Amino acid sequence: MQRFNPPKADVAAFSDHEVITPDTSRLRRSIRMSGRNDDDPVARAEQALAQMAAEFPSWMLDECGRLDAARRKVREIGLTAETRQELFLAAHDIKGESTTFGYPEVRPAADSLCRLLEHAPDIGKIPVAIVDQHVDAVRAIVREHARGDIGAIASALAGKLKQVTDEFLMAENQHRPEVLKTIAGQ
Repeated sequence: MQRFNPPKADVAAFSDHEVITPDTSRLRRSIRMSGRNDDDPVARAEQALAQMAAEFPSWMLDECGRLDAARRKVREIGLTAETRQELFLAAHDIKGESTTFGYPEVRPAADSLCRLLEHAPDIGKIPVAIVDQHVDAVRAIVREHARGDIGAIASALAGKLKQVTDEFLMAENQHRPEVLKTIAGQ
């Protein structure tokens, strides 16, 4: 069996630190420069996205349905570790997919819900009314996406949701200064 011997790195030592410069000669030999007629993977990916774009509205509606189902489960059995996780993942997916799917206005409202669920020290104290407000806002923004003024409406909704969320989280995390810094910085 042949043993792998990594190339030696150059090390420059200073009084308070070292700078390590790895040998990249093997890496350079494995890289191929592209030519003018080579396939562009970014262009290919953009073309694939454009072909799927007609499906984005139905996918976003499906994600909203998933978020609403998670909320209904919370209303039925309360906020448990399991229902919190379902709700968080649904909101997080919407937050992550919203821009790609052409719904960037919904991202801040979904983000606010994620923050609420992530930073509450006792999930049992999260008022279901705040969860309802977030889910209803996300669904309304998606439903009314075609309106010309949706940006302003979504911004106002998300601003109010963030304010309510921050007030709740600041009150609940008074005993956790490291979390207060994180909340204040977002």
